[in-house]
Amino acid sequence: MEILSSRVLLHPRDFAVSLRFYRETLGLAVFREWGAEGEPGHGVVFFTGGGYLELSNHSDEVPTGKLELWLQVPTVDATHDELVAAGVTIDEAPVDKPWGLREMRLRDPDGVQIVIVQVPDTHPLRYRP
Repeated sequence: MEILSSRVLLHPRDFAVSLRFYRETLGLAVFREWGAEGEPGHGVVFFTGGGYLELSNHSDEVPTGKLELWLQVPTVDATHDELVAAGVTIDEAPVDKPWGLREMRLRDPDGVQIVIVQVPDTHPLRYRP
């Protein structure tokens, strides 16, 4: 199977709240948007580094905890300070993990866990064969 692109699709309970969170609070750049804001059928795709995150439709279901978004940033501590200043509740402050990454955790408005990751310069993820 040849993969050309990928994205994670989220169907938030409150589209407007989630849209504000991802667009304004996290500051993700918009790749594509369709439909009128506030109207059924509105959707937004955000850049997430090497992938995409799409908000579309609506769901009354509560997230199960089986989904996590992993977002790599240049500096976790600076991102932590920015998010705290924006009023975001942090579930786990930045910490060095045993697997060599510096991580912090928070949740989106629907409870989807977001792992913000910093990959140190010496970590194997920095090198591709």
